[in-house]
Amino acid sequence: MKKLIITLMGLVFFSPTMLADNFDYDAFVKAYYEAEVKTQQPDATAEDLEHYLSFLTDDVGNQHFPNAPDDSREPDGKALMRKGMSRYLGIHSEYKAELIDYQHGYNAVAIKHKFSAKGKRSDGSDFSYSKVALDVLELENGKVSVIRRYSE
Repeated sequence: MKKLIITLMGLVFFSPTMLADNFDYDAFVKAYYEAEVKTQQPDATAEDLEHYLSFLTDDVGNQHFPNAPDDSREPDGKALMRKGMSRYLGIHSEYKAELIDYQHGYNAVAIKHKFSAKGKRSDGSDFSYSKVALDVLELENGKVSVIRRYSE
């Protein structure tokens, strides 16, 4: 009986809340952002994409206006992101990014960043853009479960 009480007390004190308190948000944000930026570089590879996807849950939800206004989590959310991002892998001839700031709280991170890109579409036409964006990430067990991107 004594062992059972000690075990139950250990479970109470070793809760997911305590794990979240010890989570290294700074290291996570830096690693996540670096992995995301690598997927946009002119020389981005399938390995770069897989490294980025390793930060996400399998059922990740992705809201990215105007193309993906729904943030619902889907069982194959990561697979859908892999398919969508693979089409654009290496399409940029130039890509620059800068992390402006980030804030974090319990199981959430907000990343403000700016980026610009140049490249060619599949139809051969040129494109160029520059944006400032705020990405709000919800975390679950140390991985991104929902991505919401707000940009100009």
